Amino acid sequence: MIFIFDGKTKVYSLLGYPVEHSFSPAMQNAAFEAAGLNCVYVPFSPRPEELKAAIAGIRALGIAGANVTVPHKETVIPFLDGLTEAAAAYGAVNTIINRGGRLTGHNTDGAGFIQALKEDCGFDPAGGTAMVFGAGGSARAVVLALARSGCPGVALVNRSIAKAEKIAGFIRDATGVQVEVFEWESGNKELAVWAQKAALMVNCTSIGMSGGAEAVFPLPDELPGSGQLAYDVVYNPPHTAFMQRAERNGAASANGLSMLLRQGALSFEFWTGVTAPLEAMRGALALMEKGRTSS
Repeated sequence: MIFIFDGKTKVYSLLGYPVEHSFSPAMQNAAFEAAGLNCVYVPFSPRPEELKAAIAGIRALGIAGANVTVPHKETVIPFLDGLTEAAAAYGAVNTIINRGGRLTGHNTDGAGFIQALKEDCGFDPAGGTAMVFGAGGSARAVVLALARSGCPGVALVNRSIAKAEKIAGFIRDATGVQVEVFEWESGNKELAVWAQKAALMVNCTSIGMSGGAEAVFPLPDELPGSGQLAYDVVYNPPHTAFMQRAERNGAASANGLSMLLRQGALSFEFWTGVTAPLEAMRGALALMEKGRTSS
């Protein structure tokens, strides 16, 4: 892939720490090329204490937009000029839109997750209950998106009950949907009963990201099982411990690459006003995944 830059090239960026593992640059640059846009997407890795200066740099340099990833999704908010309704609801920003120096924070994570479930996994959130593991920013986005998409029941499992209860209370106030909370502990009979009936299980923790030994999920050995979908928001490695466990038990599984594709496509469209070239983006992600697997 050859890029020719000139004085009219629009620059977009990724802000995270670290960002070396991200597939987003390959995906977004493939999208710009396929759409025939004179744009480039560059990853930057400011440390948390450098984030304010990095946002000032976006204004000063006229960077047209940015994606934001961990650990900056929440801490970036005070440095922006405004938030969309989605970003305010999720309490996190994954997309920055620059319009004449005014920086607006947006969040495409929730919408991207629901699109991934429907379009890539053939799963309708309104068709069954869901159990979500973790209580960080991604879990909050996933639970809120599920509640807003008609999911009839959601359970949240986390080591810190207080953190999970906080999310559950927010979801209840925002949507009227009651979220069950379970402590992350093996042998919890109530959790096991709830999990047995769930149609969807979502891992929003970093378990399995290193590709190391499988951590213990607080589930009966046979779960996730047949008739259930196990979705892991992690996409590197491509075949996580959670997915392997599900497949051994006959469950369907998917990693977070489809969510990355969908939320990235939404960011692209907010930035450019052009329909995202999904197949070009999907192809770039497939190449990245193949290269990571074979390396």
